[in-house]
Amino acid sequence: MDGNPRLLIGPVLRFVGRTDATVWVETDEPCEVEILGVRERTWSVEGHHYAIVVVDGLQPGSATEYDVRLDGEAAWPDPRSDRPASRIRTLADDRPLRLVYGSCRYGRGAVKLADKHFDPDSLAAYARLLTTAADEQWPDAMLMLGDQVYADETSEATQRRIRARRDVSQGAGLELADFEEYTWIYLESWTDPDVRWLMSTVPSSMIFDDHDVRDDWNTSHEWRTDMQGTDWWQERVVGGLSSYWVYQHLGNLSPAELRENDLYRQVRTSDGAASTAALREFAARADSEADGHKGARWSFRRDFGRTRLLMIDSRCGRILADGRRSMVDEDEFAWIEQQLGDTPDADGGDGDSGYDHLLIGTSLPWLLARALHDIEAWNEALCDGGRGGRVARWSEKLRRGADLEHWASFHDSFERLGTMIESVAAGRRGSAPATVCVLSGDVHHAYIAEATFSTSVTSRIYQLTCSPLHNYVPAYMKVTFRVAWSRFAERFTRVLLGLVLRVPRTSVRWRRLAGPYFGSEIAELVISGRRAETVLRRSAAPGDEGELVEVDRRTLAA
Repeated sequence: MDGNPRLLIGPVLRFVGRTDATVWVETDEPCEVEILGVRERTWSVEGHHYAIVVVDGLQPGSATEYDVRLDGEAAWPDPRSDRPASRIRTLADDRPLRLVYGSCRYGRGAVKLADKHFDPDSLAAYARLLTTAADEQWPDAMLMLGDQVYADETSEATQRRIRARRDVSQGAGLELADFEEYTWIYLESWTDPDVRWLMSTVPSSMIFDDHDVRDDWNTSHEWRTDMQGTDWWQERVVGGLSSYWVYQHLGNLSPAELRENDLYRQVRTSDGAASTAALREFAARADSEADGHKGARWSFRRDFGRTRLLMIDSRCGRILADGRRSMVDEDEFAWIEQQLGDTPDADGGDGDSGYDHLLIGTSLPWLLARALHDIEAWNEALCDGGRGGRVARWSEKLRRGADLEHWASFHDSFERLGTMIESVAAGRRGSAPATVCVLSGDVHHAYIAEATFSTSVTSRIYQLTCSPLHNYVPAYMKVTFRVAWSRFAERFTRVLLGLVLRVPRTSVRWRRLAGPYFGSEIAELVISGRRAETVLRRSAAPGDEGELVEVDRRTLAA
């Protein structure tokens, strides 16, 4: 009925535990949101209206259908939809844990239907597959590993809105400029009918990567300095981090963490102007770097029974100034160390003596093809002045132009994470889990690599990379990735680079087990006790919309 508030985005099911859940929505005007009898008033930022409804008192292992009411009127589901009802499926100890994961999803599938480079959106295809799947095949969560939106590669529809709003010959041009324009691409990306339904019924945990803000975000201190010297970057990064906090980060928090979050409490209880001011101040502080520390921690932890997930921010948390180079600051490394030990559950439980599987989510792969790893490590040494200032300046240009800014190009951080993983796998932090899996995206191809250390470890250690959900890689890069994974390329690169500067050695060795695979892909991890299996699927070629093809199935631990 005209005049009633409407859902713009959502419902988006985010955190789900054994007995509680959070559901996020955006509405077109202030209103009261009701889900399963729980009512929550919307709060406002920059003239936009949001709510997170916390539902408690659910039964473990249950599936509860729900709808959404705005000011008492039904707003979800669409009565014309033939998709299954949205539901909250709580965690249970007596069934396998299923997690789907991937990264790099360019907008709605419809945005790029005319582009021959793009296969169909694998996330939308997965949603269609799930509508007819048996209950035991449903995932317990989706892990979105970066580039949920593309702030620097806007669609034609978004560009038309930008041109109508401002002069694109100035400032950010056809890229996003501020919070308002970020709301447009979340609307574009999260309202595909299949994906919207999927996000309403499968919980999701998210972390950003560079395109959520800008390509090569925080590649180096020089990059930051150049961006800060423009007249548009500050508004862009404040808009990017503010919108990320609203659309992605808040949903990563458990109900207990939401209750303890001072900024959320302030935004939720203030008027729109005060909420906007508080969030902008927070975003500016989160981007800043002072005395080797960052102004916020975006990394978080989730426990799914005896499977622990540590999602690590490998973008905003970087330390780059004053001759330092670290993927995260000292405080965050200390936090990661603490989460690897025996501490209470992130959702308020008492914890236990250990976990059977450790998952480390980081948008950037820890382990690349070895030839690419050596090139990035070599480039870092040159950027640090290993062969003088002139070579360092040339190497900085190469670093940016070739995207040489993964864990491999932060050698000390790479080794430090490796030492942590080795200590867990060797059982020095309690009983060793069956697997330690690093889940990543970013590189627009999928692969599995297994790592070993010179010391004796009990756990199997894997790099599981799945990218993109909906994007593509140019033909020449496919050739590059295939060659880079070869033994010949590994040996040749190390010898060649050593003629200029010796490549830093690593304490870990790794070998490719599967891949590289190309296309729009989505992966699944199935865990039952100490057993783990991964399945990789890709969307079929254009013309076979709706199909997912199994590419690889592999047992990680029996």
